Amino acid sequence: MPDSPTISDAERYSRQVLFPGIGLEGQQKLGGGHAAIVGVGATGAATASLLARAGVGTLTLIDRDFVEPSNLQRQILFDESDAHAALPKAEAARRHIAAFNSGIAIHVHIADLVPANIADLLRSADIILDCTDNFETRYLINDFCVQAGKPWIYAAAIGAYAATMNILPAGIRERGVGISKTDPDSTKSPIPYSLIPTPCLSCLFPTPPSDPVETCDTAGILSTAVNFAASIQATEALKFLTGNAARMRRTLLSCDLWSNTHSEISAATPDPACDVCAKRNFRYLSGTGRPHITLCGRNSVQIHEHARPIDLSALAAKLTPLGRVRANGLLLRFERPPHTITVFPDGRALIQGTTDIAIARSLYARFIGS
Repeated sequence: MPDSPTISDAERYSRQVLFPGIGLEGQQKLGGGHAAIVGVGATGAATASLLARAGVGTLTLIDRDFVEPSNLQRQILFDESDAHAALPKAEAARRHIAAFNSGIAIHVHIADLVPANIADLLRSADIILDCTDNFETRYLINDFCVQAGKPWIYAAAIGAYAATMNILPAGIRERGVGISKTDPDSTKSPIPYSLIPTPCLSCLFPTPPSDPVETCDTAGILSTAVNFAASIQATEALKFLTGNAARMRRTLLSCDLWSNTHSEISAATPDPACDVCAKRNFRYLSGTGRPHITLCGRNSVQIHEHARPIDLSALAAKLTPLGRVRANGLLLRFERPPHTITVFPDGRALIQGTTDIAIARSLYARFIGS
């Protein structure tokens, strides 16, 4: 079968270049830009699709999970074949993006973002987009970005509710792509407006929620709320990558699409007493704010303390006599009702069918090894 003809950038991005906020120069900057997306579930899949179609030259996709049938209602990069094969979300996203834009580079990491790997995975990105489903990872991203002086964008969606906020820490450097020198009112500040830091996540929320947090598994979710959050997040990233950071919103924006309500909380001035951006205490980055074993919703526990390579083929041979085994080279799923264990090559595992950490530890030790 002959190769498909190459689609030129001039043709592909012609309508976007016509938009005055981007133009040809902005499109070239996008081509040299690098965005990292942490979490390639509902919001992450939509954001990755939008940035890939816009021509962001390099995308890093980081996700620890795999595609399931319940994802298909809202996770727009995946299809039924991905769910049947239980493909890791980051890899499934890479394959689908490559089918509609083969001209960009996509780096996939089927991993949990933790203090030990965050610098290696995120240091080369110009901007980091939070599309995760838990606050411990968001606080870890916040620690890293404040320490490294990197911009990041928080986004969340649950039910019909969507929220997003830009975080521009102190120390963001002028680069070939990114910060604009435009100051809406240069008479008031000698510092370019786009370099004036915003509050970090800890300024607005010094501690994670203490009460149980609703998830899509408990409160449900509308795909429209997901795409609303992703559209705003992706647009803010495009502003940064094209050198229009001065136009980035400096509020925490939230909307409920079902009740037609919305609110904006100012995120213009950092808290001078903030433990993270003012006092430079990076508790999550040091690992003290993160447990080795974490609950990850949907009646399951994640175990990520066993950072050691696992031969999935050998494990499959060992477990086949004990229950149903499915493997695709990227992960292995072992079903022994009422539990299912999904194992990744780095030793990380998701134990489904329990929220009891002791039971999850026991199952891991019994079938995978301690």
